[in-house]
Parts: sequence; structure tokens; C-alpha cells
Amino acid sequence: MVYYMAATTTICIDSRVKDLLTNLKRHPRESYNSVVARLTDLAIDCEPLGDEAIHGIEEALEGIKHGCRYSEEEVMKEFDLL
Repeated sequence: MVYYMAATTTICIDSRVKDLLTNLKRHPRESYNSVVARLTDLAIDCEPLGDEAIHGIEEALEGIKHGCRYSEEEVMKEFDLL
């Protein structure tokens, strides 16, 4: 069994970031360390988007800027989900 000695360090974060971290707590007494650990685990486990996915997102954002929107029903019909 391996034991790790906890090290304490201080970091400077913007108050807005602290508020975001507070909102991500699963319960009021959860430590910021636990919240940051969860976020880093998610970031490490997440696969980066490929070029095709990024291009698709960029196209969608341009469409939204130009007023192109679809209703839920239109999307459901497009993908045969109705």
C-alpha cells in the first residue's frame, strides 16, 4: 500500500472562478480540492475533438449567427426519431 503525504499550496483565483467552483460542489462541505480533482479527471478522460467535429461545430455556430434554427420536431424528423 502506498501512502501519499498531503502537500498544501495556495493559488490565486478570480472570485468568479471561485464562485464557479462553489457551484460545482456536490455538497456544501466538499473541499475545493475534490472539485478540482473531479474536473481534472474529466479533462484527462475526455478525448479531444477531431478536425471534423470542430469544423461541424464552427459551421453550426455560423448558421446560428445567420438565424438558422431548427425546432425539436424538425430535428427528430431529420434523424427518423419520431
